[in-house]
Amino acid sequence: MSDAGGKAVVEAHDLHRHYTVHRGFFTGVATLKALNGVSFELVPGRTLAVVGESGCGKSTLARLVNLIEPPTRGTLRITGTDIVGASKSEIRKLRRSVQIVFQDPYGSLNPRKKVSAILEEPLIINTRMDAAEREARGREMLTKVGLRPEHYRRYPHMFSGGQRQRIAIARALMLNPKVVVADEPVSALDVSIQAQVLNLLMDLQEELGLAYLFISHGLSVVELICDEILVMYLGHPVEQGSKRAIFDSPGHPYTRALLASTPFVDPTRRAERVVLSGELPSPLDPPPGCAFNRRCPHATDRCAVEVPAVREFDSRRIACHHAEQLNG
Repeated sequence: MSDAGGKAVVEAHDLHRHYTVHRGFFTGVATLKALNGVSFELVPGRTLAVVGESGCGKSTLARLVNLIEPPTRGTLRITGTDIVGASKSEIRKLRRSVQIVFQDPYGSLNPRKKVSAILEEPLIINTRMDAAEREARGREMLTKVGLRPEHYRRYPHMFSGGQRQRIAIARALMLNPKVVVADEPVSALDVSIQAQVLNLLMDLQEELGLAYLFISHGLSVVELICDEILVMYLGHPVEQGSKRAIFDSPGHPYTRALLASTPFVDPTRRAERVVLSGELPSPLDPPPGCAFNRRCPHATDRCAVEVPAVREFDSRRIACHHAEQLNG
């Protein structure tokens, strides 16, 4: 999808991830389809934001890209290597190319370890650097994220939430990854700190040529940092395109609802309120047809029986039977 220069470091095609769930002694097992048919590319220096409500498959996608789980179906290439069928040694090497920054800066850092040990641990596990080289690398990365040399020997509890997230970002960059998965990296921070961390991520991306997969519940945070947006609903990609296309003219009814719930200071940018009926369906019991049909104000009989294919429409990819009528 990206039009940036450079070869894609992550290529995903028709990714699916299903889980077998035991519902109880009498009800047997069910299949939870957490991810259904997601395709994208990550290019150096660019950011793809994945947005949607809880349960839409964002975190599942993050686990697949971070090589924590394999896809049930589809193709996932990291730096040219298909992870399906890759050997354990190949997967171990690929894990150095993809690192993750977690949502909670208070829970992602070991409180019993000093910052020095937290930063040097990836180097101990994955490299043959000696102690002096590891410390030099750790101190260099600490400076890159805007912390001072005296912070190197301190414990996590001595830092604010924003400072802890900077430490987590430094740890993610210790192995010179090509891809960083940022899983809601600012949602646990004060609003006044969020912009600082986002600006830091953008500065590091420009300096190091990183590709970001940025996971977020809503659109308000991602506008500053992303180049492209993938909107998901109940495991399905519903709209995918450039930031400007999505923000200026959202094509899918669900994207419109997300955008209408996004707060903007500028009154000219506030979208007309969209009220969604009903509750988010259970991924264990999704509705037939379009996954969004029971909450969509524009749903027709066709939507209730036929799953819309993802197709090219008006400079983006969209999964909606009525895109032409809604955007005419």
